[in-house]
This record gives sequence, structure tokens and C-alpha cells, in this order.
Amino acid sequence: MERKSRMTEEKKINIDQAEEQEAVKTETAECVTEDSEGNEDVETSENADEVAESADESGEASEKKAQPEEDGETKYLRLMAEFQNYKKRVAKEKTDIRSYANERIVTELLEVLDNFERALASETTAEAEGYAQGMKLIFDQFLGVLTKSGLEEVKALGEDFDPNMHNAVMTADSEEYDSNKVCNVLQKGYTLNGKVIRPSMVTVAK
Repeated sequence: MERKSRMTEEKKINIDQAEEQEAVKTETAECVTEDSEGNEDVETSENADEVAESADESGEASEKKAQPEEDGETKYLRLMAEFQNYKKRVAKEKTDIRSYANERIVTELLEVLDNFERALASETTAEAEGYAQGMKLIFDQFLGVLTKSGLEEVKALGEDFDPNMHNAVMTADSEEYDSNKVCNVLQKGYTLNGKVIRPSMVTVAK
């Protein structure tokens, strides 16, 4: 009896083990099925992205094909126009450099010019007449060199007051000049190649 009961217990144990193994196999199969379904979803989304990218690339390619390519003659004309604009720009820059390269030194020489004029305007004796004439010749030569460099005197006396050309330091009553006219020049103004480097210091009629 004891032997039969032992055999019965062993059979029950074997049956229980077999049932557990079947349950593990079932769970494993279900997990594999779920993973395969998830992979299929991922692959489907990746395929959709690839299709969208290929569609975008094909769209860009069609747009590029739709744009007409620049032919050789058009490209040549465009490059020639750009080169001509470049030459003009460089020529203008060189002209500006030559025109205003001496602006600083000419501006400083204006004080020397003013002192020359003051000296020549002063009264001289008969003994110093020859000396004054020599100074006048030197002044004319000096002014001629500056004029060749592009220096010009600003017209002021009797002209309408222009704030771009004149610096009004005072106003005064004048019987000779109308209102807003320059009636007296206190210091001459000058331009260099058309650019005002020193405005005239003037008195304006009321």
C-alpha cells in the first residue's frame, strides 16, 4: 500500500510539473506574439517615414528640374555686369582717396594762409615796399599750389546765408545788404574738391 501511495504521489508531482511547463510555454508564446506585433508597428512607422522622405526628395528634384538652368550666355552677361560694377566702385574709391588724401594737411595750412593775408593787409612803409611785393609773390605761389590741389574759397559776402557753407557768429543791422544776407566776413571759408573743410565765419544782416 505504501508503494502504491508513493507511486500516486510521484504521478501527481509529474502532472503538476507538466502543467507548470505548459503554462510557461503559453506565457512565452504570448510575449513573443506581442513583441512581434510591436516590431511590426515600428517597422510600419519606419516604412511610412521612408516613404515620406522619398516623396520629399522626389518633390525637391521635380522643383529643381522645373527651374530652368542658366545658360552660358546669360551667365557670361551677368558676370560681365558684376565685373563692370566692381571696376566702377574701385575707380570711385581711388578717386576719393586722391581727392581727400591731402585734406588734413591742407586744413592745417589754412592758418598759414590766414597769417599771410593778415601780413599783406597791414600797412607798409616806403622802405618795406619791395619786401611786401616779394611776400605777395610768395603768397600767390603758395595759394596757386593749394588751388591746384582742389582748394577753393567759399563765396560769402553778399550771399544768402547758408548754414552748410557759413558759420554765423552774430547778426547786425545793414543798410547795404538785405535781411539774411552775409554782410561781413570775419574768416574765409574753403572747400577741397567740393567738400567744405572750413565754413566761413560771417555776420548776417538782420
